Amino acid sequence: MNLSGKAVRYWLEKKKIPLERLLVITDDIALPLSRLRVRGHGTDAGHNGLKSIFEELQTEKYPRLRYGVGNDFPRGMQVEYVLGNWRKEEIPLVKIKIDKAVQVVESFIQMGLERTMNDYNKIEITL
Repeated sequence: MNLSGKAVRYWLEKKKIPLERLLVITDDIALPLSRLRVRGHGTDAGHNGLKSIFEELQTEKYPRLRYGVGNDFPRGMQVEYVLGNWRKEEIPLVKIKIDKAVQVVESFIQMGLERTMNDYNKIEITL
């Protein structure tokens, strides 16, 4: 993930994909586990994968789906938290959220960015 910008640039160029048709999916500790958020652009917010994409594309203007993972970790344990396993009690919500994320991707493809943001950004995903 930390060097994902190289792969993103490669496929955009190889398949001649315009930036507005790219959808980067990323984890986000700033969002609770119950949320997904679609954006048309934005900063990397300290996310190494998004930094890599910026370095390769020289722009932050591309759509992204931010998958909230929450920030329930002790100070200094961010990497272990993000790369670790879901807690047993989180798994049912994560399964529902994965299905919802698939719906977001399908909506982005079929309906476009604006409609997808309007339809999904306010949803709180619960059991």
